[in-house]
Amino acid sequence: MKYATNARMIRIIPLFLAPIVLSFLVLIADRAQAFAQAIPGDSMGGIGTQPMVAANARRTQSAWAQDPGQFFSAPYGNQHFFGDWLGLQPWLVRHGIHIAADEHEELAGNFRGGAKQGVTDAGQTGVEIDIDWNRLAGLKNFWTHTMIVNGHGTNLSTEYIHDSLGGVQQIYGARGNVVAHLVYMYAEQSLFHNRLDISAGWIPVGSFFAASPLFCNFMNVSICGNPAPGKYVPGGRDWPSGNLGVVMRVMPTVDTYIMASMFAVSPHAYNGGISGWSWAQSGLGHFSTPVEIGWLPEFGRHHLAGHYKAGYGYDNSQYNDLFQDIDGNSAVITGRPFRKESGVSTAWFQADQMFVRNGKGPTNGLIGLAGYMYTSGKVSAMKQHAWAGMIETGAKWGRPLDTMGAMFHYFEMSRSSVLQQESSMLTGQPLLSNQWGQAWGIQTHEDVYELFYNIHAARGMSFQPDFQYINRPGGTTTYHDAAVMALQFNCIL
Repeated sequence: MKYATNARMIRIIPLFLAPIVLSFLVLIADRAQAFAQAIPGDSMGGIGTQPMVAANARRTQSAWAQDPGQFFSAPYGNQHFFGDWLGLQPWLVRHGIHIAADEHEELAGNFRGGAKQGVTDAGQTGVEIDIDWNRLAGLKNFWTHTMIVNGHGTNLSTEYIHDSLGGVQQIYGARGNVVAHLVYMYAEQSLFHNRLDISAGWIPVGSFFAASPLFCNFMNVSICGNPAPGKYVPGGRDWPSGNLGVVMRVMPTVDTYIMASMFAVSPHAYNGGISGWSWAQSGLGHFSTPVEIGWLPEFGRHHLAGHYKAGYGYDNSQYNDLFQDIDGNSAVITGRPFRKESGVSTAWFQADQMFVRNGKGPTNGLIGLAGYMYTSGKVSAMKQHAWAGMIETGAKWGRPLDTMGAMFHYFEMSRSSVLQQESSMLTGQPLLSNQWGQAWGIQTHEDVYELFYNIHAARGMSFQPDFQYINRPGGTTTYHDAAVMALQFNCIL
């Protein structure tokens, strides 16, 4: 794949500032309250795998640290397996340098249904560096963030179950067969007493929009990092794929925010090339513009935290219609070129609410979560995804650092995708692949059920037994329902 600098990028860079200026003028009012002070320490601190450890560093940075809806996480505090690195880590932190390394492995076995039985392992080694330039060089409220990962292993869902819709391992795909894959590298500036926060650089869209660190408690990749289907369209690709872009968030009040952004859309299979470092790819002339509003209330004397978010994203690129040709007939049958669709829309709503508190911090308790995401069905093979679940910590049975949870997913494929596959069947042609990979039959819908129990085994280390049941693998009736047992291991070094 050949990459070249796109000269048009130089001419359109000022457009990145448009949503910032407009939103700033509209949203910053004299009555806006000063942003809350950093959230209290949480016994459920941060080794979420996507992103891995950003939550810990950001507890002391700028507006992002203050938003428990964006960067709270679970369940190990600032623990590291090797302690304080013989005193080196505290020294680095005092000088504004936050470094963390994480090892993550997921052993999964399909013991019933699917295409065949088998066991695979998928894993990742990651390193994050967050720099507080106020401490390092006197630049107030200015940070930079970098994440590099190395992925390895085999995908159980595609290899053994023949299901690419609800992958049972969260750590697989998009990292490329490279030693060091760049996930993100961006700068962040907080202004006006943390009421305005601006981030710019190489950023995964889904790490800011439709995001919740609760999601990666679950192994299924359809929710971890960012929900499907939005993260599978080019304008919304999520971790570990980055996009050149800028994100601005305004806090009109202490418990509300509005985010606006603009991202360059890559027309290539891998954003930034297979390694993530090729930022000046060809064809970066179109943009996606996600926006999101959020309400972050706390109820009652126990401060039961809730996070309610709604958003919309629009990508002004052109994509092939999944079914129609240029005359509105089946392109598979006529053989004529597919019709071009101008623009792709994505919309979402998600919520989580704590019902019972078991300790300090925004995630120590019984939490219910649910959400819905829609993407234009003429372009995206998956049209909608709904989910509902719960998470509980183990304080009630004497294991305050353990976590358990359950989740249900419903995926519905688009009508255009179904019509395309029916046309292929009718004419005896192979089914075309889509954003989720190979199709093994006519895809209509799929259900996934997941149960897990995360065990805090040692300082900075956890083991998580996980069970998933996949109804209609791949959204078809080609294979019997699959049942998967897995063991997830995570260690902050």
